[in-house]
Amino acid sequence: MSKIDVVRAAMVEAMKAKDKARKDSLSMLLSALKNAQIDKREPLTEAEENAIVKKEIKQTQETYDLAPADRTDIKEEAAARLAVYKEFAPEDMSVEQIKEVIAQVLGELGIPEPTAKDKGAIMKVLMPRVKGKADGKVVNETLAGMLK
Repeated sequence: MSKIDVVRAAMVEAMKAKDKARKDSLSMLLSALKNAQIDKREPLTEAEENAIVKKEIKQTQETYDLAPADRTDIKEEAAARLAVYKEFAPEDMSVEQIKEVIAQVLGELGIPEPTAKDKGAIMKVLMPRVKGKADGKVVNETLAGMLK
């Protein structure tokens, strides 16, 4: 079952429960998924669906962070929407899992002692492997911690 079907089913449940805030959040997520599918002109892959959910989470988090302190209504709405979106987001890789992937990449590239000069080459191979599974910022910080 695609994520569109899962979100649609959750939205129907929210409508039956008369939970307007949850229904509105699910409606926005569903429209983002459907629009991406329409743009692609074929069903989305699981990785593409997960990327869209993560994008919506990121945008909502920015809305929350950039809202003025006196606008509690915006912050509350964004926080509620984030809670709903996170239910449908894939689990991110842990730092240990990221380190394992980095170790594999270092082995493939033949770099036993990575330095700052090697970072670009490592990231070029590493990022496609963790795309949609880990936050790029966390990957970058983890790799930076491993550099000599």
